[in-house]
Amino acid sequence: MTPDPTTAIDHISAGYHPDPARSMSLHADAYTDPQWFEVDQKAIFARTWQWLCHVEKLREPGSYVTGTVAGMPVAAVRDEAGALRGFYNVCKHRAHELLSGSGVRRSIVCPYHAWSYDLSGRLRRARNTGFDVSGICLDQVQVAEFGGMIYVNLDPEAAPLGEQAGDLEAEILARAPDVAKLTLARRLTYDIASNWKNVVDNFLECYHCHVAHKDFVSLVDMSTYEVTTHGIWSSHMAQAGKTDNSAYDVSGATVTEHAVWWLWPNTCLLRYPGRGNFMVLQIIPDGPERTRETWDFYLETDEPNEAELDSIRYIDQVLQVEDIALVESVQRGMRTPAFTQGRIVYGPDGSGLSEHAVHHFHGLVLDAYRRELAR
Repeated sequence: MTPDPTTAIDHISAGYHPDPARSMSLHADAYTDPQWFEVDQKAIFARTWQWLCHVEKLREPGSYVTGTVAGMPVAAVRDEAGALRGFYNVCKHRAHELLSGSGVRRSIVCPYHAWSYDLSGRLRRARNTGFDVSGICLDQVQVAEFGGMIYVNLDPEAAPLGEQAGDLEAEILARAPDVAKLTLARRLTYDIASNWKNVVDNFLECYHCHVAHKDFVSLVDMSTYEVTTHGIWSSHMAQAGKTDNSAYDVSGATVTEHAVWWLWPNTCLLRYPGRGNFMVLQIIPDGPERTRETWDFYLETDEPNEAELDSIRYIDQVLQVEDIALVESVQRGMRTPAFTQGRIVYGPDGSGLSEHAVHHFHGLVLDAYRRELAR
């Protein structure tokens, strides 16, 4: 932070108003000044529920998945009794990472000096040591199964995800009751020259869709597009895929709705027209003006059919190309003296032409910054 963090927060929030009809966006410095990248890691990513994987990777006892949250290596495992456990993926001896990737194991053995832990995280054997190992355990992180997915949280004081997210899980299961039964079929990855908050801003509004996504608005009935904000998430719903369109083939679609949820701060959950499907778009800060995206496609089978290949091609080669060009252009513009803040476009009817979900996101960012300042 700067020597005076209160002044810094006041600077980037000047013009923000709780009423979206009267509000400006965050100041451009929140997207370009390197100091805010460190604040984002500490105040947001180290204190929020972060998506790790689909539940299919942690179904059986001994299964594990590794990941990185706010620069910290973590692992989640399913122990012998079927309970989920989360740990910092760090050995208590010399800090070597214990696990890599994903798989199934009966124990956790450090590849550096072979210290061996059981699946509860308790040290069972440390070769040639001669001291009592019974009190040594891996440091835990919170882990939760929610809406067919696994999430972790580094903050030991964070409220449970189900408590924070309210009705989100029920809404997901109502629209995607098959989500936990689906299987990973594809992963797309993207490196984007933009701050992560700019990428989230773009995801949370469809005011740009008629202008920038001609194929998308032929797929989705924009007259039915509705955006609703709730606590730490927002929903984006519309009828879709019921007629021929220029995006992809929907002739055999059993899902005829565009259902999208954004979970604070960076997880985007999607169900598009087609067969049973669910997608996870994760927006990961990779530097002050760099973002890494992963887009996972969970389908009824691990090999997409022709229509699904068509939809993946559309997302990868058309929709993402369009959106990445937009956010990279915005990032370049934010670095100029010609822009500091923009007015929030607000429609009280909650339509896709309103930017109230962007405003909602900005409020959560500022709340997180102020909480961190008060600690």
